[in-house]
Amino acid sequence: MAPVNKPKEDVTSVLRDRSHIDETLRLAMEEKAGDYAAALERLRKIYHTSIKPMEQAYKYNELRQHEISDGEITSKPMVLFLGPWSVGKSSMINYLLGLHDHPYQLYTGAEPTTSEFTVIMHGEKIRSVEGIVMAADSSRSFSPLEKFGQNFLEKLIGIEMPHKLLERVTFVDTPGIIENRKQQERGYPFNDVCQWFIDRADLIFVVFDPTKLDVGLELEMLFRQLKGRESQIRIILNKADNLATQDLMRVYGALFWSLAPLINVTEPPRVYVSSFWPYDYAPDTSRELFKREEISLLEDLNQVIENRMENKIAFIRQHGIRVRIHGLLVDRYVQTFKEKMSFFSDPELVFQEIVDDPDKFYIFKSILAKTNVSKFDLPNRDAYRDFFGINPITNFKPLSAQCSYIGGCLLDKIEKAITTELPALLSSINSGKQPGLSSCEATGCGEKPKNRYRKN
Repeated sequence: MAPVNKPKEDVTSVLRDRSHIDETLRLAMEEKAGDYAAALERLRKIYHTSIKPMEQAYKYNELRQHEISDGEITSKPMVLFLGPWSVGKSSMINYLLGLHDHPYQLYTGAEPTTSEFTVIMHGEKIRSVEGIVMAADSSRSFSPLEKFGQNFLEKLIGIEMPHKLLERVTFVDTPGIIENRKQQERGYPFNDVCQWFIDRADLIFVVFDPTKLDVGLELEMLFRQLKGRESQIRIILNKADNLATQDLMRVYGALFWSLAPLINVTEPPRVYVSSFWPYDYAPDTSRELFKREEISLLEDLNQVIENRMENKIAFIRQHGIRVRIHGLLVDRYVQTFKEKMSFFSDPELVFQEIVDDPDKFYIFKSILAKTNVSKFDLPNRDAYRDFFGINPITNFKPLSAQCSYIGGCLLDKIEKAITTELPALLSSINSGKQPGLSSCEATGCGEKPKNRYRKN
């Protein structure tokens, strides 16, 4: 393909106007910090009083390995940058933050330059933060990253700086995918670390450039990890002004052809075509198209920023639904185990039979029949074989025994959070009302907790 001749002076001297970035992201507008802080505090209180007790009672974190900390609840939306090496991920972050010729701009180049996971976040002053410090700080959302080992923490770095955009969002730059590199050569579980960030990202930019469209094993694995997150993915064809219009159309079609088998959606993904760096577009290219594409992508980013509170409430509610299902399943395993046990039974053999073939004892079907649970939300049956291999069934009490006069019943509290409290908090956000803290404690406004399992 014949690249467009880009005069050297255009590349090195003419900077692009950035005013549309501030306008689209509304960086000049002041936020209502009081309302947002009140909603966050209310959300944190609902989680700690209504969802976390069941999490802890039935060891949910050992099944999903996703512990929600206060830092994660209060964290800003996360935008994750993924893609092959040297496609312009770091340059795009520099461009969005206006870091051209700034001492703390991310290093860029034609060779693989980013070997670390770099978290760019807001701070009162410009400074870098080591990975071991980020993981040790419980007020941040990165403490769970310690489980990936010291080798990874040495490859994790944070950069704090005062910036209007970083007051509302956090950027994460990742090492570029190099297809001929094995995971063992990195010294840490690269795919597992990527999955951790993918699970917590509000927006995922997967960046390509016209010279790196081939899909190898590592990129294929990455898209496997992205399944279920298609609504948060934005595909970006960067450096588009390096090509003539006709060649760009061919590259656009080739990118679609490469990605189609990897993305599990009926509609083709939206591909944003532009050139994200501070210099002006090359002459004789579709600059108006590129600018419209850039503004469209910025509007997506702004939507995530404006809806961050709604997204957090929805995330905590979805988490609560999973915890509730887990509690119901463990309760059903416990009940079945007690029903099948007799004086002469071998506990290990009895439970092994139950965990090997839960369908024989209607473990999962009974949950679907008796509760308002979708079959698509049920976890994998095999996961419970491993779960109970670590946690003996005798360690758990049935839900009927998880009630107290002061604290109420675990199941009642989590159902109230899912069906009433979190939807009400979401409605108050959407209607513009300030969600103050509830004056009633966990037991309700003067009501005695009801044990639905106690026989009259």
